[in-house]
Amino acid sequence: MKKLVVFTGAGISQESGIKTFRDSGGLWEDYNISDVCSPEAWKKDPELVLEFYNKRRKQALEAKPNRGHEIIAELEKHFEVQIITQNIDDLHERAGSTNVLHLHGEITKARSIGTEKVYTIGNKSIFLNDLCNDGYQLRPHIVWFGEDVPNILIAENIVKTADILLIIGSSLNVYPAAGLVYQTPDDCPKYLVDPSIDIETKSINNLTIINEKATTGLAIVASILEKE
Repeated sequence: MKKLVVFTGAGISQESGIKTFRDSGGLWEDYNISDVCSPEAWKKDPELVLEFYNKRRKQALEAKPNRGHEIIAELEKHFEVQIITQNIDDLHERAGSTNVLHLHGEITKARSIGTEKVYTIGNKSIFLNDLCNDGYQLRPHIVWFGEDVPNILIAENIVKTADILLIIGSSLNVYPAAGLVYQTPDDCPKYLVDPSIDIETKSINNLTIINEKATTGLAIVASILEKE
């Protein structure tokens, strides 16, 4: 069974009603990005940061997987599928996918600022003075701008063993995640599904571009792959 690595970005969740910050002119759900998405923001106003992510958690959990998420899950019938996602929602898991690596954290989890231990919180909000078992404040389990991406090395090792790479709904502008496309074997076919590609793709070998939104483009790719 061939190994299909699926790299997903905000575009796939957008079709489930989850807004993307890159289309917002510096605002994300009416918040200035610089005020809520960095270690500096956390130090300055942790209550505002927690409020922002509490709202995002509620939004993510109210959203439902779309047909794109379902198609990826169904591909497990034909391929060894490994998802690497930039998204912090759990829509892939709820659609039935079994192997999901989150690069930028998970909205349904919290992390201790003192021990780095991670806790599953589901739909619960986090507030100031919500402490872990060791007495430290809990923060969202999210990789903020300016922080290292702990899972990037794991992702690189996964991509290096891909027989096929499928990229959906990612601008390929956010590094280090965007660099994963260059880690595949030389002969690995790649499919990029996005309605508006705004990067130079000539340096990406064996690339097929499908200028469609995630749900439409995934149906096309699935049809191609299932014939192989």
